[in-house]
Amino acid sequence: MKLLRYGPVGAELPGVLDSQGHVRALRPIVRDIDADVLSSDGIRFLQALDLEKLPLVRQVTRLGCPVATVREIIAVGLNYRDHAQEAELPIPAEPLIFHKSASSISGPDDDIVLPSGSQKTDWEIEFGIVIGTTARKISKEEAHAFIAGYVLLNDVSEREWQLERGGQFGKGKSFDTFTPIGPWLVTCDELVPQNIELLLSVNGTSKQHGNTSNLIFGVDEVVSHISQFMTLKPGDLIATGTPAGVGGGARPPRFLRAGDIVEMSATGLGSQRHKVTSGA
Repeated sequence: MKLLRYGPVGAELPGVLDSQGHVRALRPIVRDIDADVLSSDGIRFLQALDLEKLPLVRQVTRLGCPVATVREIIAVGLNYRDHAQEAELPIPAEPLIFHKSASSISGPDDDIVLPSGSQKTDWEIEFGIVIGTTARKISKEEAHAFIAGYVLLNDVSEREWQLERGGQFGKGKSFDTFTPIGPWLVTCDELVPQNIELLLSVNGTSKQHGNTSNLIFGVDEVVSHISQFMTLKPGDLIATGTPAGVGGGARPPRFLRAGDIVEMSATGLGSQRHKVTSGA
């Protein structure tokens, strides 16, 4: 099942994609794609519906983040060997964890807005995990049962703020529009997370081509690890890392400029397209 949210910023409505790729309305059956829907009971309830009998949404002008309330964005750094190599950093012994602000979330086709004066804004295509059930100190073997589904996201990163201004990585990763998510959330029954192809291009030129089969720490291991030191709640998002091909790893480096077009896609997770614009 592919769950989504459609409509203007701040007024998105819950929906689902039917077998023909049409958007069907989920209001008033559910309030939103929230904790109730993301639970195992909520997912089973929606899976039992006859989607063809739901109201057809005839005109969708915008898709938003497919999860209504993301409490936490927990990111894993250097989780692909090729990305660690291009960054000239050692392979981590355990997952490298940092946070992004939830205020950075945007829709799958919204503009990426450069911070004022930015010269080093970079792209990072990532496979995302959405938590469906509260998880605390769970084992790797248990982890799958706590996941609601998966999303495509871009961990947009301003490298000067991330690496040259002191403090945590989140300083360069939490600007508004720096976490576009979607177009939809795919429930676990429809996707094998161990073999997801990830593709990103800038202005039509391929930049990143990776596969989740090359993750250093896999989905279940990451969820279990994070749950050892913090309680994961429904709607929490885990960004699992990016493969090689980021702008900062190029020689010479190549960063985003106003007018650039960033396009990305992943197996079963849909695609995103963003225009890069200048911010105030």
